[in-house]
Order: sequence, then C-alpha cells, then structure tokens
Amino acid sequence: MSTLLLLCAIVHLGSHCSLVTSSYSPCTDLQPQDLLSEIIEGPWPLVNGVRMVQEHGARGLRLSQNVKAASFPASRIFKICSYFPVEFSIVITLKVTYLPLKKNEYIFTLLQESSNHMLLGLRVSSDKLHLEFSHGDHPYSHTKRATFRDLRLADRRWHTLVLAVTANIVSLTIDCCPPIDMFLDVLFPEQLNTAKSRFYIGSRRRQKGLFSGLLRQLVLLPGSDATQQICPNPNPRLAALSIPKILMELPLKPSETDIVKHPYETDVKVTIGSHPSCTETEASRLWFDVFNKDLYICDGKTWVSILQAKERLDYVENYQNLVTNSETLDVEIFEIPNIGLFAATANRKPQPGSTIFKWLDGKFEPYQNITTYEAQAWKYFSIGPEVFLAVANFEKNERNQEYSVIYRWSQRRLRFVLYQRLATHSARDWEAFQINGETFLAVANHREGDNHNIDSIIYKWNPNTRLFERNQTIPTSGAYDWEFFTIGPYSFLVVANTFNGTSTRIYSRIYIRLGGMFRLFQSIPTYGATDWEVFRVQERVFLAVANSQSYETGAVNRVNAFNINSTIYELNITAQMFVKFQDIPTNSAVDWEFFTVGDDSFLVVANSFDGSKFFLNSVIYRWQGYESFVPVHQLPTYGCTDWEKFHTADGSYLIYSSAKERISKVLKLKTY
Repeated sequence: MSTLLLLCAIVHLGSHCSLVTSSYSPCTDLQPQDLLSEIIEGPWPLVNGVRMVQEHGARGLRLSQNVKAASFPASRIFKICSYFPVEFSIVITLKVTYLPLKKNEYIFTLLQESSNHMLLGLRVSSDKLHLEFSHGDHPYSHTKRATFRDLRLADRRWHTLVLAVTANIVSLTIDCCPPIDMFLDVLFPEQLNTAKSRFYIGSRRRQKGLFSGLLRQLVLLPGSDATQQICPNPNPRLAALSIPKILMELPLKPSETDIVKHPYETDVKVTIGSHPSCTETEASRLWFDVFNKDLYICDGKTWVSILQAKERLDYVENYQNLVTNSETLDVEIFEIPNIGLFAATANRKPQPGSTIFKWLDGKFEPYQNITTYEAQAWKYFSIGPEVFLAVANFEKNERNQEYSVIYRWSQRRLRFVLYQRLATHSARDWEAFQINGETFLAVANHREGDNHNIDSIIYKWNPNTRLFERNQTIPTSGAYDWEFFTIGPYSFLVVANTFNGTSTRIYSRIYIRLGGMFRLFQSIPTYGATDWEVFRVQERVFLAVANSQSYETGAVNRVNAFNINSTIYELNITAQMFVKFQDIPTNSAVDWEFFTVGDDSFLVVANSFDGSKFFLNSVIYRWQGYESFVPVHQLPTYGCTDWEKFHTADGSYLIYSSAKERISKVLKLKTY
C-alpha cells in the first residue's frame, strides 16, 4: 500500500489543501465515521451503557462501567479492507469536569479481540493528551506515543479537538485555535491490520482508565485533516463535523401532567450534612457542606468544589538572583524531554560567554558555557526528536567573521554542540517555526556597517543535507525582532523595524505566507520597535508592539523621546487587518510577555530607560474586559530587556534579564 502524498498549493486567500493519491485504495469511504453513533444508533444500540446529560446548552454521553457495552467490531468501519488509514484525523468534543494529577482516562481504543494489544488509543490527563499507536499488528509490536503537554482540558467546559496524523506529523487543534504540531520519530504504519479488532469507547477494555467526562462527538475522518471542514466556527468549543442525531435533538416538551425536570438528569439531588460517600452511583450528585459553606459535585470518585474560585494572582516576590557572566540581553526558557528545564542567557562578553542554566532543586544552576559575541537572543526549537539552540551574535569573532550559530543537543554528551554557522549582520533575533511539516528559521539582521536598510533572511531546513538553506529575503530597516503566528490555516510573520538610518518613526510590517513565500499583508507605524508579542484572549487575537524611542536625525528637541506609548492592536475579521486597540505609556520598552494565571490574562512590559536612569518599574497589566489592560503590579527593574514566564511542579515564575548588571532575577508568582 502506498503512502498518501499531501500536496497543497495556496493560490489565494481562502484556498484549501487537498489529498492526491496514485494507487491508494481506502478501506472506508472518505467520509466522517461517527464512532459514537455506532454504540447508540448502530445495529445493536447500547441501552444501559450511557446516560444523556445536558450541560452548558449541549448534550453529551456519560459512559457506564460496563466497558464491554460501549464497543463494536472494527469491521463495521473498515468494510472494504481491514487496514487503518495512513492519514486521518479524529474529531472529539468532550467535557472533562476534573482529573487528579497523574490519572489518565481513555477516550477510545482499538484493541485486538484475542489480546489486550492496542493498535490505536487516545487518552487524556489533567494537562496532557496522549496519542498511542502500535507499529504493527503483532501482539508484541512496539507502541509509540505522541504527548501534547500543558493543555487545559479538565476545566468543566466543552472543547472540540481535531487530531490530524500525516506520516510522522501529528497536529492538534483545540477550539479552532492555531494548531500544535509534533514530529514523531517514526512514520505512522502504512499497514496496520484491524482484522479481528474492536473499538472501545471510553475505555481500554478494563475498569482502570474509564472516561468519566462527557462525550458529544467522536469522529474518524480517513484521508483528510478535518480542521478546515469545521474551522473557523462561531462556536469553536462545539464545532461539529458529525454528531449523533439523538444529541442534536431538542428536549421533549413535557405533557401538562408531567413535572418539569432537568433534561436527562432527573435524579439530581442536593445532600446536606456530613461528608457523604462519592462513588459511580452518586456521580453528578450535589452535596452542600454547611460547615465550610461550599457546594460539591461527585465525579464518580471524589467530591469536587464547584464554588471554589480559580487560581488568582496575589503578588510577585523575589525568588532568585541569577548571577550571569556579563550583562544579559535575552533569556530563553525551554524544556528538553526527559532531561529537564533550562534557561539560556544571551550575555554581552565573549569570555566566558553565554550560560545555559539548568533547574535543579528549585533554582537555576550553571550547566554549560558557550562562547558568543555580544549575544542578543537565543531560540530553542526541535526537528523531530532532535533539539537545537540558535544564538544571534551582534559582533564579529576574533577572525573578523560575523556568524550566528546553531547548536544541537548531544544525547551522548548531554551538552549543546556546534552544528551550523550562518552569516548574519548584527543579528538581533531568531524565530523558528513550522509550516506544513517544514521547519524555518528567520533572522533579524539589524545593520551592515552603518547601513540599517538591509535584508533579513528566512532559512529552510533541508532534510537531505540536514542543513538550513536560504529560502527567502525580506527587506528590513534595523530589524530587531520576528514573531510568527497562525490564524486558522494562514501563517504570518511580523517584523519589528527599529531604525532606517534617519528616523525611528518607520513602518513595521506583517507578512502572510501565500504561494510558498511570505508576502506583505499590512504595514503598521512604529517608533523604534523592538518586540512584537502575539496573544489571544478568549477568541480575540492581539498584537502588542514595544516602542523604544522617538528619534530623527538632526532633531533638536528630544525631551520625552524614550517616554512614549507602546500599542496593542487587535485583528478585525471584517476589515481583515489589525487595528489599534489600546495605547500604554512605556519607558523605552524593549519586550512584552503575555501569560495567564487561572482565568486571568496578563501582559508584563520591560521598561528599560526614561532618558536619565535605568532604575525603573516594569509593569504587569491585567485584562479587564471592557476596561482593556490595566496596571496591577509594579516591579523594580534595572535596565530590563526581556521577560519570560515558566512553570515547575512548585509553581509559576517570571524571569527578567538586565542589560546593565550581571544579575538577572527570578520572581515567583504568589496566588490565592
């Protein structure tokens, strides 16, 4: 059986990708295969295995502990032949109330009937989603796993997920937001035999790992990525490809003699008194604790508070003074799977160079030094299982050569080793991103000599030579930062242009990728722009620019040149452009960082200089809806150049770098 070849040509805005095949003969119609309908509307419909529950205006199914009931033979789906499709997507709409840490629950599995050998499975935990598949149909075949981390699915809200698999790429789209791509170290098997196997919905044919949430949609779409069929969507959390008819119907109207009850949950009661038991039979029951004055719901195992407030930011406290080799212009936080959490500091002096720190026993410790030349920024990225770090060098080396360097993580040496040098011109920043499974690197070339109007370069990874090769040049003016983002199926790059040789009042530009290259999408006036930060609040898309100064050659009056507004822009879908949303007063801002705590959204700005001093307050702003972003915390900083947020098992932290001293500071977010 030959592998499907994904050929995508975007000719104009609104084009779609299509699958082309030469000799492939699918085992199913290339139509949505509704797995939920097979257990409730199939030839042998499930009678006692599920309950219909209506929550937040939508119906879902809650499965019982009868794991054999919610299953059906794979032959019902694979009618023509018995091989699982090479390329496919799975669409799930679910609602998970609560999952304890380290607990996993199966959304579905495909198991061989004669054994417990799993051919394919999907399971969810409190903050992860795991796709598991066997590399063959033999009972002892090795199982591969793709894990998507830092997800928030167990939040008592409906979510629609699209998981698309193509060769060694797994893409996850949640609620029509930009997809998360992951590379597998092996291809999905071309001949995964499903003969004599069964689908199990919400289980792995055993009691452990039963799915306790609600399922509204579970669809297999062979040979296609379903994202473009359901996104964009006015209600992305409930985006539908194929939902069982019984879940789409409106509640029945009671007769005049009937007592009106909650649809499908007619046995809802509130228990008052001492701590009652919580088992599967009490699932969805309510208990009011009169002593603590809290309302709880039974999830089948434990009582979960439904009045308890989400985590909120209280204050920020000093946690660690991170001593660096020299002044630091940038910090890159990253985690290497199975190795640990790291921070790479971009330091000014070449000797002993820039430092990579590792998080050990609750603080960062020096791990590796790398010679750099007035390093401006680090960028961490991966290609398949391989891990890389790219540094932007601003100055020339001892041989008068101007290179920025890519380092690769050595699994044998447990260190980063030199991998590739690329000629750059006073490089300020690297941006790594992936489009349709291909990896790109964009460098921000700031100036060549005294000429700031030069090209910045986009490089593309060549899997044959295993090197980055020049792919496209883009004219820039004192480029300082690149930011990549996606909206639906479209990819964007925005550059922060700082200086054109005479003025900082110039256009920074947003580019959209069409026809295999980036083309100008929009120009935005900026003042010495040093950073772009893209973020989303609910379904809205924003871009924040950090403006550093207002300067023109020959200008006499430079009062307040550094005390200028930085601006937040919002995507206007109707106008198909970003429009000004909010101005925020800043002092030579050089960086924005967006982060969330619980349900709250925050922006922190790096204020670096006010025209006379570098000791300034950087500010945290909180999203206040109608009031936009409002200041909530002032953080004393000294020559602040960069903010980064990171998490550990012990909590959430911010780290900022200083361009004026050899100390960067780690701050801990205290919540309540």
